[in-house]
Amino acid sequence: MELAKIVRLVDGTVGAKVLGAYLHGSAVHGGLKPASDVDVLVVTRHSLDDRERRALVDGLLRISGTGTGARPVELSVVVHSEVRPWRYPATADFLYGDWLRDEIEAGALPRPAPMPDLAIMIHSVLAADHVLHGPPAAELLDPVPTADVVRGSLAGIPDLLRDLPGDTRNVVLTLARVWTTLATGEVPSKDAAADWALPRLAPEHRPVLAHAKQLYLTRHYTEETWTDQLKAHVRPHVDAVLAHIEELKAREEPALRALDAEALGLRHDSASAECLGSSGNSRRGLAGGRDTGAEPRLEPEDRPEQDRPGGRQHDGGQCVDRAGPDGAATGGPLRPARGIRLVSPAHHRPVVGMAGRWL
Repeated sequence: MELAKIVRLVDGTVGAKVLGAYLHGSAVHGGLKPASDVDVLVVTRHSLDDRERRALVDGLLRISGTGTGARPVELSVVVHSEVRPWRYPATADFLYGDWLRDEIEAGALPRPAPMPDLAIMIHSVLAADHVLHGPPAAELLDPVPTADVVRGSLAGIPDLLRDLPGDTRNVVLTLARVWTTLATGEVPSKDAAADWALPRLAPEHRPVLAHAKQLYLTRHYTEETWTDQLKAHVRPHVDAVLAHIEELKAREEPALRALDAEALGLRHDSASAECLGSSGNSRRGLAGGRDTGAEPRLEPEDRPEQDRPGGRQHDGGQCVDRAGPDGAATGGPLRPARGIRLVSPAHHRPVVGMAGRWL
């Protein structure tokens, strides 16, 4: 039911811009579980304008979970030129999930920003190829290199650890999947990742992951329970998984550094109208700082357009901000604009995880 409503909402709101829409996540990756989201990726010709963003979030607030009895919805939008040709981190033009509900209800709008876990999402979309609208996914999306899938997996770990006390089930399962992805290059379902990881853990660290898997398969969040004994073993379990991840990461880092150097060279040589991306998107509203972990930010809708930071241009091999409306340069690292909260929940989407969010 939610899926049909999502398709109608997207078609009625931004239909003229849509090139393709694809179901992904648990629905096509092992089946929906009691707390699973309905996950949809939409590929558009152009970036959404504010009217379209507002119409989408208004519709999604009505459709998506949270007290309605319906499943939560996660809707991601990417501009075609931002993901083809593929580069890491790709930029998401729009992201809705119920973990953003409070900010959106307060008037914020999701805006474009680098989103490392798009690597995992697009990899999964291509693998599932469940078309809701448009051509097969491979006609619009490039394959994602395994190294970028790995980097996208690693990018969300700090946020996962911060959320461990309040979202134990998802953090434990998502870390198991990060480990699995680093070891195999695959992006399995959460329960499949648990099955892979369990026999590779020391016996004393298995009960926490086994319980998280059982909750995932059989319980909604409101039904989730952890005994005091299990709670006491959560952090030691996480530390054990992190040790395995760090061991694998150390093996991967030389290759990742080489890829980063190559990417920087390509960016330096790119056309001035294309600063880390396509000239078809001004990148106004990109999240600032490092290109790791930040998701499409939320910007108050009523903020005057002229008060928003200018886009980025290529100048002598360096990305700089265009001058603002007062003519002053706004160079240097991009930073969050005044009054804007950057959101990077990494896995807070109830079952979708890092992308975690993924699936």
